[in-house]
Amino acid sequence: MANKPGRPGAGKGKKGPTKGTGGKNKRSLEGRGPTPKAEDRAWHPAGKRKAAQERFTAAGGRPSSSGPRPSGGLARGGRSKQADDTETVTGRNSVLEALRTKIPATAFYIAQRVEMDDRVKEMLSIATNRGIPVLEVTRPELDRMAGFDGVHQGVALKVPPYEYAHPQDLLEQIIDRNEVPLLVALDGVTDPRNLGAIIRSTAAFGGHGVLIPQRRSAGVNSAAWKTSAGAAARTPVAMAVNLTATLKDLKKQGVFVLGLDGGGDVSLPALKLADRPVVIVVGSEGKGLSRLVTETCDQIVSIPISGATESLNAGIAASVALYQVSTLRASLSD
Repeated sequence: MANKPGRPGAGKGKKGPTKGTGGKNKRSLEGRGPTPKAEDRAWHPAGKRKAAQERFTAAGGRPSSSGPRPSGGLARGGRSKQADDTETVTGRNSVLEALRTKIPATAFYIAQRVEMDDRVKEMLSIATNRGIPVLEVTRPELDRMAGFDGVHQGVALKVPPYEYAHPQDLLEQIIDRNEVPLLVALDGVTDPRNLGAIIRSTAAFGGHGVLIPQRRSAGVNSAAWKTSAGAAARTPVAMAVNLTATLKDLKKQGVFVLGLDGGGDVSLPALKLADRPVVIVVGSEGKGLSRLVTETCDQIVSIPISGATESLNAGIAASVALYQVSTLRASLSD
């Protein structure tokens, strides 16, 4: 068979561009220019938020009931997709308490056709008077803000990161009010729902605040806000760089450190220190109190429970101890 002229592989039937066609698709190779900003794309969540804010401004600060709805841009669990580290408080009690205590909120979300009870009316009134943007959104959008296990009850509030108190400042404020300190410290409690429950119990039984370590501990996030049922807005949480060192400092200032543990040498009903400045230390959900914290405690206190139950949840244990201390203090003051 005779060889065909030309370069090898350029025979008849070859697919693709042939010699001399390099400029044929020059326009397509140049691209379409720079990518528009997210807020300039109408279908993007940022674009929807921008459009919603423009409608809100044009309406004089009233929530609009027509047109595209803002998505809120919030991921599961209430965390913002943006790098602003904001939190989303959900639930009517939590949102109302946050508004009442003048938490510097940046947006108030309300579901379409929400049931208007007295709490919702008060929320709208406070938000409007404080100039907080009120944005009407769909329930699926609120579901995304609240997370897969969140219950929003038709409302949500976007708030800045929680501002923790300093342990020493917290103690001084209690003493300045001529009150006997009652604090709860958490040693490795990593579930934010337990933290929220403990904040709520602290507020319910006359406690003055909660101490958490900077590392290996749950923080006051959207889940803790929700579980606290609004108590996080009025019960201070202080952050200690080193919990053991902070407890030692409290001891030097006359505060008794009581650790909760099933093998404690003192039974909670026999506690004799309730009338004195006290910090109750609750251990982690799995390991309990750490060795260094145990060695720092003045007493290790146990809660009597049925032998069929191995242990109590950290939040429940703190609640029982707080109730017992508050009961003993009330009986001593009579």
